[in-house]
Amino acid sequence: MSVGHLITEYGALFYPIIGVWTFFEGETCVLVAGAAARAGMLDIRILTATAWIGSFLGDQLWFYLSRRYGVRLLNRFPRAKPKLAAATRLLDRHAVLFILTYRFLYGIRNVASVAVGLSGISWPRFAMLNFLASGVWAVLFAGAGYLAGMTMKHMIGEAFHTISIALVVIAALAGIILYWRSRRRVALATAPAPTATADRSVTVSQA
Repeated sequence: MSVGHLITEYGALFYPIIGVWTFFEGETCVLVAGAAARAGMLDIRILTATAWIGSFLGDQLWFYLSRRYGVRLLNRFPRAKPKLAAATRLLDRHAVLFILTYRFLYGIRNVASVAVGLSGISWPRFAMLNFLASGVWAVLFAGAGYLAGMTMKHMIGEAFHTISIALVVIAALAGIILYWRSRRRVALATAPAPTATADRSVTVSQA
């Protein structure tokens, strides 16, 4: 049995991976998966729904973490402060528009939900806007991948199926790596800061 047949038969195994990927990032994964859906290896409707839910839950998590551990998060990731400042300025000027579109804004995508969490926007309001925005994002990127897959199939013919398989496998492996790296970042961001006693102990031992 070929790899293509395995993906076609057990394609549901890839949906959780897509969900995890979109929980943290996702544009490339959804585009590739959309092309695979055009090859018949994934269901475009389930793919879109999975990307929608993953993206929504991911940003809700960062909203919660920033609201609860805002200062600690900033101290853990000082390099993100300039991007966070830019996101905050846009949020202050156009709150609703910013929440609906920040997934498409290169450079501040990863800190946008943190900026919202640090603002005065309520959880229900953000959840409603985030749910709508993640749905639009999922439909657009899954659809773009599907349409790109149609174009690729016309251009490269039979080789498209093999290339799609390779891309899906690569996306799956990358999603697993990204998941573990992101878990480590969250753990570091929410870890308790060292106590003053521990700092003094280190100083004494070094002396």
